[in-house]
Amino acid sequence: MKHAQAFMPAGSASLYTHAMISFPTANIDAAVLGLGIDAGGTQTRWALAGADGAIVADGAVEGLSALQMSSAAGRSALHATFAKLAQAVLAIGWPRAVVAGLTGFGGDDMALTQALADLLALQAGDVTICNDIEIAYRDSFEPGEGYLVYAGTGSIAAWIDTDGVFHRAGGRGVLLDDGGGGYWIAREALRQIWRREDEAPGSWQASPMAEAVFEQLGGSDWSLSRAFMYGEDRGSIGRLALAVAASADIDPLALDILQRAGQELARLALALTARHGPRPVVLAGRAAQLHPAIASAMRAALPASLTMEQKVARAHEAAAKVAVKAALRRL
Repeated sequence: MKHAQAFMPAGSASLYTHAMISFPTANIDAAVLGLGIDAGGTQTRWALAGADGAIVADGAVEGLSALQMSSAAGRSALHATFAKLAQAVLAIGWPRAVVAGLTGFGGDDMALTQALADLLALQAGDVTICNDIEIAYRDSFEPGEGYLVYAGTGSIAAWIDTDGVFHRAGGRGVLLDDGGGGYWIAREALRQIWRREDEAPGSWQASPMAEAVFEQLGGSDWSLSRAFMYGEDRGSIGRLALAVAASADIDPLALDILQRAGQELARLALALTARHGPRPVVLAGRAAQLHPAIASAMRAALPASLTMEQKVARAHEAAAKVAVKAALRRL
């Protein structure tokens, strides 16, 4: 097996200094490190954990999805993102094992595993790839404990039972559903804006939400909205939800969309509760943090007897800790 140093381009450490947090000054290349990756539609986060489980470095690159493997252009873009991530990681140290959670991963694509292993000078057996929600769940619960409702670009609720079986509600993809996620919020905003334009052309000028959305799109002409929704990737569309959230305190229509997003997320938790019984619920994901109205509406739509907590997901760190444990077991 090659040493990681062979994969570090000259000057790479200085290029990625912004991605690091503090880490020991001892020879980190000689330490046992585990790499955790949490890949979503808008961002891919990574973290390195040491043998004691402490996070020694982290960073982020562009978003990616396992669904990109369905086309040549998608495979090329995914590999380029993986390569950028590997370069940043290897500038710090060489991980002995990897646990990666990828949105859209169905468990049936070994090419992804091999590509990541090759970039990090590892054997395929040193790399574990799963759905991103599986590692997000383990950041909040031990198997069997509770339900995770995750709102990122899309949305899903998950429960891993004590036998390790993954149960889900939602997460069917943004074209079909994923209510309450960033893409859904963005789509609802544009849908409402253009419905009002059908009824009263020019009414967008009286809507702070429409003004914020059109500013992000570069103008109010329909051709710009059409090109954005039908030409941009799901992550870029999901980021339009930021404009909706920014106007929610002064635009009732934006606030209504966010409240309905919370109700959609509550529906996911209730679906798992109906199937598997009441358990604590954790709400996580970047879209869930857009505005307090989302969590408030979700809480209001759940029974008072069902405990709910909102937390900032650190799934990449949880994955890194699992990875370093796997590396230590192989020593």
